[in-house]
Amino acid sequence: MGFNQRLLAIIDHPTFGRFITAVIIFNAVLLGMETSPTLMEAAGPLIVTLDTICLAIFVAEIAMKLVATGRRFFLSGWNVFDFIVVGIALIPSAGGLSVLRALRILRVLRVISVAPRLRRVVEGFISALPGMASVFLLMAILFYIGAVISTKLFSATFPDWFGDLGLSAYTLFQIMTLESWSMGIVRPVMEVYPYAWLFFVPFIMVTTFAVVNLLVGLIVNSMQDAHHAEDEVRTDAYRDEVLERLESIERRLTEQQHIKK
Repeated sequence: MGFNQRLLAIIDHPTFGRFITAVIIFNAVLLGMETSPTLMEAAGPLIVTLDTICLAIFVAEIAMKLVATGRRFFLSGWNVFDFIVVGIALIPSAGGLSVLRALRILRVLRVISVAPRLRRVVEGFISALPGMASVFLLMAILFYIGAVISTKLFSATFPDWFGDLGLSAYTLFQIMTLESWSMGIVRPVMEVYPYAWLFFVPFIMVTTFAVVNLLVGLIVNSMQDAHHAEDEVRTDAYRDEVLERLESIERRLTEQQHIKK
């Protein structure tokens, strides 16, 4: 077994993955502690030192993967994600790049790349994006129609909520989220326009209960598809392993038969 293969075996070992996950969680706690002036005053140097050690471990992990896999490292989207997140932390945060210091918390997102179930959730969400785009387009059309109608109907009396297209769209978005929609917006409007419920109730039914649930359904289906795809990959890998073992046994039996002859 070559050096690259031994290195890859170490990286793929479950213990190594659990160690990296523990470091990510520990580093997330450290980054949270850095936001406390009291903790930084009491143990600031220690926290910074531990944070640097965590970053060094991440860099060493990326380096090991690069050495073990070579160019194949960048064929994995999760490897590229880890490389970018760790690379951001290495950029000097002095001067105009000081804002990048706050982006160090992105290292916490690395827990997604090392946790298979979290990866499945993200992959399901990403695979659902094409279908979600159609739903978002439908919702945009509904919001545009609703904003035009509400502006025409209520702008004269409620200019703060429905004074123009933008204000109407924002108000309708608040109504869609059900945030103070009844007592805060709809009932005051109904005091002036008693039949306003004929507009607001269908709008809520369509946007909140139909379109949003459609988005949830798309994401759930995509997650299930990602799960099935992962199971198929595992099944194919197991099948190949079994076939390889059977071929090895067959070769040994053939060799023994030749020896006996």
